[in-house]
Amino acid sequence: MHDEQNRVQQMSEDFQKMVDDFFTIQCRYSAAMREIQTKLEILDDEFQMRHKRNPIHHMQCRMKSIHSMMEKLRRKNYAVSMASAVENLSDIAGIRVICSYVEDVYTVARLLTSQDDIRLVETRDYIRQPKANGYRSLHLIVEVPVFLQDGRITVPVEVQIRTIAMDFWASLEHAMRYKAQGQVPEDICQELQQVGEDIAVLDKRMQSIHDRIDALTAGAENS
Repeated sequence: MHDEQNRVQQMSEDFQKMVDDFFTIQCRYSAAMREIQTKLEILDDEFQMRHKRNPIHHMQCRMKSIHSMMEKLRRKNYAVSMASAVENLSDIAGIRVICSYVEDVYTVARLLTSQDDIRLVETRDYIRQPKANGYRSLHLIVEVPVFLQDGRITVPVEVQIRTIAMDFWASLEHAMRYKAQGQVPEDICQELQQVGEDIAVLDKRMQSIHDRIDALTAGAENS
């Protein structure tokens, strides 16, 4: 009986420590996410001033929950702890950047990663090389400095950059898979993949139309 009480108490203490560690880490990752968001907002404002339009349509920020982190660690066979999450997970903090055009995606990525206090850790380009299910987006892992009372630390943030059309597809595809609990018939998977292809074609057409209007506007200004 005494041993069981000790075990329960230890489990309770371990859980409380994990919660305390989570809030400490959440503070750091939240600060890093705000740093990246602010940089993107400034870049968007400057682009608007120079080119009379905003490349960023909108942004969404998110932090992984304790449950989500622990599940991912178990899935990847890592130790289940906050220290392990910091060491092994690069997407604890994330920002999704939605752009109007495909070229804007790469422009925003270039402008962000060219800043001297940003270190690009990893690039996964699912636009040029889409996932098998049709998913398209540009994923960056960047590190940004965060200044705390104890000094300067660098914190990774995942930045997903995609067009409005790509986001439309990804959001609905995710919702459908969630509703079907991941059990989507093969014929529907193929149709979703084809819709992704169709959307990519529309993105290219919209980019082409935008470029033609840009050229007409530039010509009128120079005449």
